[in-house]
Amino acid sequence: MNKINVLVVDDSAFMRKIITDLLNSHPRIHVVDTARNGKDALKKIDELNPDVVTLDVEMPIMDGIAALKRIMAEKPRPVIMLSSLTKEGAEKTLESIALGAVDFIAKPSGSISLDIREKEVEIKSKVLQSVNANVARLCENDKKPEKTVVSTFTQHAISSIKKTNQIVGIGTSTGGPRALQRVVTQLPRDFPAPIVIVQHMPAGFTHSLAKRLDHMSQITVKEAEDNEVLKNGIAYIAPGGYQMQVEHSGRGVISRVTQGNPRNGHQPSVDVLFESLATLSSYQVYTVLMTGMGADGANGLILLKNKKSNTVAISESKETCVVYGMPRAAEKTKLIDFVVELPEISNVLIKQMKARGVNNGNQ
Repeated sequence: MNKINVLVVDDSAFMRKIITDLLNSHPRIHVVDTARNGKDALKKIDELNPDVVTLDVEMPIMDGIAALKRIMAEKPRPVIMLSSLTKEGAEKTLESIALGAVDFIAKPSGSISLDIREKEVEIKSKVLQSVNANVARLCENDKKPEKTVVSTFTQHAISSIKKTNQIVGIGTSTGGPRALQRVVTQLPRDFPAPIVIVQHMPAGFTHSLAKRLDHMSQITVKEAEDNEVLKNGIAYIAPGGYQMQVEHSGRGVISRVTQGNPRNGHQPSVDVLFESLATLSSYQVYTVLMTGMGADGANGLILLKNKKSNTVAISESKETCVVYGMPRAAEKTKLIDFVVELPEISNVLIKQMKARGVNNGNQ
């Protein structure tokens, strides 16, 4: 199997050395060179044509955001951003994802992270997975600063849906912020169900993601809180570093946000969320699995379909996934009802809600 050639870009000589050593210790990865800023990186991409670029966000002369714009416009390829855990770092990271970065790694302790070795497994895994990313999909610029106008079809369909007990669960990982933007922004303000979302992200980043999506969407988007009553027309994103479940209470369906154990390395985990949806006996459940590495969500879907056979399961098609991992694992269960390209997911979801009407699932 051919080696994956990587260009490491960071203004810190220490970080360049450590990241290079970490990556070169894997038999399939070879660091072809390093660069100290975005301008230097562009020159070396021209010369060396690396398969993957790791790109620091904060650098002098040309920062990571400016370099990323040029890379995706001129020499598109998988780019993994390295960013700080600050609020500003989170916002710039989400901007970079919108501009075409395949994924990101949060530096544990600032620009020069002496403890970056803690991220060794994550760094290697993301380089190995990103080489197969759908670069054409990454080149599509999904950045939309203003609220999206919801289609007339959607508004009409929503108005005809019976007001029954319904809930939507969405799971995604790599490429997820862009995919969520395409789906959530197409839902109307009076969407007749709460939406619970697991996006694989570390603590500190999901709050910025919720704010960004809320700004663009007709519905309200927020980071979920523990013991919160779930309301129609609101999307709740599981906080990074916490598991999110839902359960019945005397006040209605509520969220449970707890710092439990990771499931298959994930916290939040789609499996954990989907398993909790199976406990909502009087609710019609709809699930959506979108782009992402790994198989999170597949086991949860099996349990959910076993307990609530009328659950409607949608997966994103290979053609539009940035990484066709989670949807593929779900499709292998033979329990997916609809395989749909990303731009059509919101329409298919609404059509299914309309078709089921009062059949709200007491199974």
